[in-house]
Amino acid sequence: MDSRQTLSIFAQGANVHRPSHISSTMTSMNDDHDLEINGFNDLADNDLQQRRRSSRLNSLRFLPDNILLSIFSYLTPLDLVRCTSVCHRWHHLVSHHSHLWRRLFLRPDSTNGYTGAVHVRRLDVFIHAIATRFNSSLLYIDLPIELITTEVLRELAIRCPNLEYLTLDFSSAMQLHDFSDLNEFPCNLKRLCICLSEVIFLEGFMRRIYSFLSSLHTLHIVGTLEKSSLTSTSTPEETDNYETINISKIKGSAPNLRIINLYGVAFVDDNHIEAIASGCIHLECLALNFCIKVTGTSFKNLMNRCRKLTCLLLQNTGIQDEPIMAVNWATTQLSELDISSTDLTEQALLHFFSLVPNLTYLAVPYCDGFTDEVLNLLITRGVLNTCRAFDLSNTVNLNLETVHQFLTSFTNVSHRLEALSYTGNVGINEQFWTDAIRFLHRIKILVIGTSHSWFKQVTRRIHIDQILESCAVNCPQLRRLEIQWDPETLRLSENSSKFIDHLRIRCSSLSSFVLSDGPYYEGAKANFERAERCGVVRTTTMYQTSIISALSYYNELKFN
Repeated sequence: MDSRQTLSIFAQGANVHRPSHISSTMTSMNDDHDLEINGFNDLADNDLQQRRRSSRLNSLRFLPDNILLSIFSYLTPLDLVRCTSVCHRWHHLVSHHSHLWRRLFLRPDSTNGYTGAVHVRRLDVFIHAIATRFNSSLLYIDLPIELITTEVLRELAIRCPNLEYLTLDFSSAMQLHDFSDLNEFPCNLKRLCICLSEVIFLEGFMRRIYSFLSSLHTLHIVGTLEKSSLTSTSTPEETDNYETINISKIKGSAPNLRIINLYGVAFVDDNHIEAIASGCIHLECLALNFCIKVTGTSFKNLMNRCRKLTCLLLQNTGIQDEPIMAVNWATTQLSELDISSTDLTEQALLHFFSLVPNLTYLAVPYCDGFTDEVLNLLITRGVLNTCRAFDLSNTVNLNLETVHQFLTSFTNVSHRLEALSYTGNVGINEQFWTDAIRFLHRIKILVIGTSHSWFKQVTRRIHIDQILESCAVNCPQLRRLEIQWDPETLRLSENSSKFIDHLRIRCSSLSSFVLSDGPYYEGAKANFERAERCGVVRTTTMYQTSIISALSYYNELKFN
């Protein structure tokens, strides 16, 4: 095999990382050919294979450094560590080119997916690597509790002046290290993520770093609500929620915050939102998802003081009608809103949407107050004329005919939609979607169907081929498609594979196709894999598609 073939093996993608895997691949490609021609005995064959393997690996010497470095730049930190064990040359390239180490994942949770977490066994070796291997090129690092020490934070402050994103994971902590000598901390951070512990109070640690947070633009505080709900049988309201971090002091130390994400922080209430409103005049995005103690009484002052606030995410919060109706939403710049799984009534939503300006993002799944009258008000006022993403899944009081008319008759709205999710209605058939998809020319994310056993099982069969054909013809920009109907509901045909072919060819940007596990999923997966598009077809038991990536602050809101 010549050097060009060897290079092609390396460049196939991130799934081929291990040198041992490469060498075995190159050997197996020619084993049968060698045996057939030469006819040696077993010993001679083994010697020949070893010589061929050695000569092919030696051909890597002819690859220039810049080509190898370009290949290495696509690898995860874990793969880079493995590459240092291949040969002296690779060890030198990986160790002495710090630009390969811009992102470093050290938490065990990061092993899920493509990130590849690096496990640090010796703290002294890691501290030495910060100075010699990562230094000024390091932009992102996440630290588990065992690495959140005075020595590590001091080295990051001194050796990594360009560090912008730091994650401190205290979630599994039972006790903290001694930070009484902590006098250095990264001072040029743009984004800081703190994962809280249920039992550890962080004020002693935070007091040492408040003075270094003035450059922060984005703050993530990740709570333990989801973790506690999995291990406790009591309701969230009945559990003791300790204020393990002082949000008011962080706000006072970081006056330039633009994005604040408080995710599942059980102790956060309207008093904390009042404190944020009093000091963060540059705030543009506030995410309070799963902060169940927030009722909305602070929103009037929040919207009056934070005039730049355009994105408000309130999924699974305790917001109530009266506080929401007390805000003069007409004077705000709100353009992105998520009120999923809230208890707002139809009256409150009618009042709210009669004042709110035009929206570009709206999510109302599991919102029982979202009715036909509310949707008609949005259409009449033109609130959705600029809407790019709309999620109205599982809205039980919204009639199917109203949604059908909205998607097919008001084309000034449907033509602009880039993300749409409408699931949970058992009355939908394939004709509904073939009619609607004809007007979704800009759609990039589409979630349809009804998952198994949601309220009641669908009684009619869905012709999946017609829906795929409509997507292939009308949605050339489609990137993510999820069809939630279970295998018993989907109706196939002898030509189903041809319709899958058409979708795969016409929607060349499709990177995620999620289906319920069953025969149709297996057939679609095999179809895409034959076309060397592995990993596109996925199952609903492992993946869930959301329109959240359509948020303008999506990249900043990602925290794990």
